[in-house]
Amino acid sequence: MKIGIIQQSCTESIEENRKKLSESIAKLAKLGAELVVLQELHDSPYFCQTEDVENFRYALPIPGEATEFYSKVAMDNQVVLVTSLFERRASGLYHNTAVVFERDGSIAGIHRKMHIPDDPAYYEKFYFTPGDLGFHPIQTSVGKLGVQVCWDQWYPEGARLMALQGADILIYPTAIGYESTDTKEEQQRQREAWTTIQRSHAIANGIPVVTVNRVGFEPDPSGSTNGIQFWGSSFVAGQQGELLYKASETEQETAIIDVDLQRTEGVRRWWPFLRDRRIDAYGDLTCRFIDK
Repeated sequence: MKIGIIQQSCTESIEENRKKLSESIAKLAKLGAELVVLQELHDSPYFCQTEDVENFRYALPIPGEATEFYSKVAMDNQVVLVTSLFERRASGLYHNTAVVFERDGSIAGIHRKMHIPDDPAYYEKFYFTPGDLGFHPIQTSVGKLGVQVCWDQWYPEGARLMALQGADILIYPTAIGYESTDTKEEQQRQREAWTTIQRSHAIANGIPVVTVNRVGFEPDPSGSTNGIQFWGSSFVAGQQGELLYKASETEQETAIIDVDLQRTEGVRRWWPFLRDRRIDAYGDLTCRFIDK
């Protein structure tokens, strides 16, 4: 499968961000992309740097104006499209939601971000209610897509549940970057940890992983921090965690990566992790902590 990824910076203008994305999607489609994956909350700046009720203006219903736009883009370019939107589900109820579109523009399915962070410059709990749809792959014409969002990517449980339900690939739209007060060495350790944990999901489950991150600097509107330098580094890993592609830390990029989904069967025969799981001994995983 030919997978297109778009790593870009974002401005205050939703119209400008969408225009740039639609042009990149069209470019990738002309080069043969069958599936295109976008980064987290790609329509706007990463507004979660501050707790500000005015930022709820970015939220839109699903379906609604935003899904109409991306539905047309998917249909016009005949691609399966993975998007990331700020969902207004009801008054006072909002989600960070990935929406997957089929080639014909129909909505194939959604994933509401399950794990919601709350850290300096990442005040997502102020905006997003944790997802209530669980971890279920979305069936599309290119396969079953195990779509999750950003902070979900650090948890092996979600990846495993997607794999156990037949996901062909794991996909993570992302927005993560450097804290300016950390040393350069610490920044690189964090970025490498981020790459490593997701490559481990590919290895443990024998399926590819696609991660698309934001790039560029976004200032903190409140001025209380030095803003976020998103570290890019979008990547695609194969079934054994091998890096098939890795983008720049600093530059906007589009790329097509050819991923052989047929390798999954062979890799899982060599490394039969699913066969050897001790499902009779994992009951305590549902505990918050085991104090024994």
